[in-house]
Amino acid sequence: MENLIAPLIAAPLLGAAVLLLGGRRLDRVGHWIGTLLSTASFVIGLVLFAGLLGKDAEHRTLIQHLWTWISVGDFHADVTFRLDQLSMTFVLLITGVGSLIHLYSIGYMEHDERRRRFFGYLNLFLAAMLLLVLADNYLLLYVGWEGVGLASYLLIGFWQHKPSAATAAKKAFLVNRVGDMGLSIAIMLMFTTFGTFAFGPVFDHAKDASQGRLTAIALMLLLAACGKSAQVPLQSWLGDAMEGPTPVSALIHAATMVTAGVYLIVRSAAIFNGAPDAQLVVTVVGAVTLLFGAIVGCAKDDIKKALAGSTMSQIGYMVLAAGLGPIGYVFAIMHLVTHGFFKAGLFLGAGSVMHGMNDEVDMRKYGGLRKYMPITFVTFGLGYLAIIGFPGLSGFFSKDKIIEAAFAKGGTEGWILGGAALLGAAITAFYMTRVMLMTFFGEKRWQPTASDSGSAAGSGHEPHPHESPRTMTIPMIVLAVGSVAGGAFFDVGDRFLHWLEPVTGHAEGDSPLSALTVTGATMVCLVIGVGLAWAQYGRKPVPALAPRGSLLTRAARRDLYQDDFNHVVLVRGGEHLTRSLVYVDHTLVDGVVNGTAAGFGGLSGRLRRVQNGFARSYAVSMFGGAALLVAATLLMRAV
Repeated sequence: MENLIAPLIAAPLLGAAVLLLGGRRLDRVGHWIGTLLSTASFVIGLVLFAGLLGKDAEHRTLIQHLWTWISVGDFHADVTFRLDQLSMTFVLLITGVGSLIHLYSIGYMEHDERRRRFFGYLNLFLAAMLLLVLADNYLLLYVGWEGVGLASYLLIGFWQHKPSAATAAKKAFLVNRVGDMGLSIAIMLMFTTFGTFAFGPVFDHAKDASQGRLTAIALMLLLAACGKSAQVPLQSWLGDAMEGPTPVSALIHAATMVTAGVYLIVRSAAIFNGAPDAQLVVTVVGAVTLLFGAIVGCAKDDIKKALAGSTMSQIGYMVLAAGLGPIGYVFAIMHLVTHGFFKAGLFLGAGSVMHGMNDEVDMRKYGGLRKYMPITFVTFGLGYLAIIGFPGLSGFFSKDKIIEAAFAKGGTEGWILGGAALLGAAITAFYMTRVMLMTFFGEKRWQPTASDSGSAAGSGHEPHPHESPRTMTIPMIVLAVGSVAGGAFFDVGDRFLHWLEPVTGHAEGDSPLSALTVTGATMVCLVIGVGLAWAQYGRKPVPALAPRGSLLTRAARRDLYQDDFNHVVLVRGGEHLTRSLVYVDHTLVDGVVNGTAAGFGGLSGRLRRVQNGFARSYAVSMFGGAALLVAATLLMRAV
C-alpha cells in the first residue's frame, strides 16, 4: 500500500505540469484536467485511508522511500514519505476540500481568459501541501513549505493587472520569508543537535537533548508557524491576500497554507513536549491571535476580509490548543478539520454572493439576499452556525473541546487561557452574526455600479442578484453537510481522539470546571454575541457609510495598526539601518580602502619623478649614492 503514497502527490503535480506547460491548446479542457487529477488524488487518499483502518492502531504508519536526494560522506537526505494518522487526516482534508474548490472554480472562473493557468496553480498548491504533510524529514518538509509559499504568491497575485493584488502577493511572500528563516534555522539546529533531520531519530532523541536546545528549536518552529498560519506577529499578510480570486481564499484558509503551521507544531510534539517555555509562548501567541483576529473581523465591511479575520482567530484557537501539549493536540487538529468544512463553505458562499452582485464585496451594499440566493443563504447560514458553535454543529464539538482543554491546563494560566477562549467565542458570535445580517437580512441596499467606461458610480447597471450555477452550489452543499455533521461524527465515542492518539498522544489535564459548566459558559457567550449583533444590525437599518465609531472600532478597521507598526518599526527602521550602514561603508570602509589607494598613488607619483629618463639625473643619483657609501664607510672606521 505504501506504493500509493507517491501517486498522491504525483497526480496534482502532473496536472500542474501539463496545464502550465501545455499551452493554449488546453484552454478548453484545462479546468477539467485540473479537477480530475485533484479528484484522483482524493480517491487514492480514500483507498489508503481504508487500508489504514484495516490495521491495528500501532501499525498505521506507512513509509515509502523513493531515492537518496543528497549523499555527501556521512550526510544523507532522502526523499521518503510517511503516512500515518496525522498525515492521513491532512491528505483527506487537502484533496477532498481542494477538489470541491476545483469544481467550484469551474463556474467561478468561467469567463477568465487565464483559467487554464489558474487551475495549474491550484494543482501546484495541492501538490506542495501534500509534499509538506507527507514528508518524513524536515528538509523535505521544507521543500513543500516553500512550494506552498510559491503557489500562494502566484494565486494571490493571479489578477496582477490590479496593483492591489500584485502588492498583496509580494506582501504575503515577504512576510512568509521571515517565518521561513525560522524553519531553516530550526532544521540547522536539529542537524547540529541530533545529526539528522529525519522525524524518527529526531523525535527519539529529543528526550535526551538539553531543554535550552529544544526551546531554541521549538521557538524557531513557532516563528515558521506564525508566518504560514498568520499568527501574531506575522499576521499582516492574510487580510490583503483576499485580493486573489475567492476560490484561492477558500483554499488558503480551509485546506492549505494557514493549516501548515498547526501541522508543524503538532508534528513536532516530541520537541515541544520537552520545551515547556516554548509551549507557553505558543499558547500566548494563540490566545492573543484569536482575540486579535476576532476584533479585526468585527469592523470589516468587506465580506472576505471579515472572514479573513475569522480565520486568523480560529487558527489562533488551534495554536492555543497545540501549545497545551498532549491535552490539546488532538483537539487542535479536530478543530482544523471542522474549520476546513465551514470556512471553505463560508468563503465559497461569499464568492457566490459576489458572483451575483457584480463582484461587490462591501456588505453595506448587500441586504435581503436570502430571497434571491436561497441555496447560498442556507449553506452560508449553516457554516455561520457551525463557526459560532451552535449546539449540534461541527464547531460546537471542536471549539468547546479547546476551551475545556484551556481550562484543564490548570492554575492561573488555565483561567487566563480559558477566559480568552470564552471571550473569543463571544466576539466570534458577534462578528459572524453581523456578516449574516448585513448580507442576507434587512432591505436591499445595493446601488447601480459604475459602468465599464469609468463614469461615476450610479451611471452603470444595477446588480441583479441570482443563484450561482450548479458547479458552484454543489460544493457549497457538500461542505454544508460537513459543517453540520462533521463534529458529531468525530466526537461520538471519541472516534477522532482514538484515531490520532497513537501519533500525538493525549492527556486529560485537571480542569477546575466540568465539561457541562464550560459548555454552559460558551452558550452564554454565544447568546450575548448574537444578541449584541442583532441589536446593532438586525433591529436598525444599516447605514450606507460606516459611522466613525469608537477608538477600538477605528483601530480594528486599520487591523489594529499592524501595518502601521510594521511600517514604523520595520520599514522605517530598516531605512535608518540601511542609511547608517551606507554611511559607515562610505566613511569607514571606503575611507580606509580609498585612503590606502590614494597613499600608494601619491607615493608612486613621487617615486616616478626619480625615473625621468635624463642621464645627468641618473649620474647625480649614482654620485650621491657613492658619496653616501664612502661617508658611511669612513664613519664606521672612525667609530
